[in-house]
Amino acid sequence: MDDEKYWYNLKTGEVEHGLVTPAPDRAGPFDTAEEAARAPEIIRERSRKWAEEDAADQ
Repeated sequence: MDDEKYWYNLKTGEVEHGLVTPAPDRAGPFDTAEEAARAPEIIRERSRKWAEEDAADQ
């Protein structure tokens, strides 16, 4: 259940437990608070990987 997971609030930079913030302002879900705290880093890593894959496909 998503309300049992951790989320990263994109506006405040805070980790939240459960569905506290509206969807457009949160990233996740994450299994742990520590993982949620790394959300900006994880998002950058995934974006970089997707960009590399897109470039390789062209």
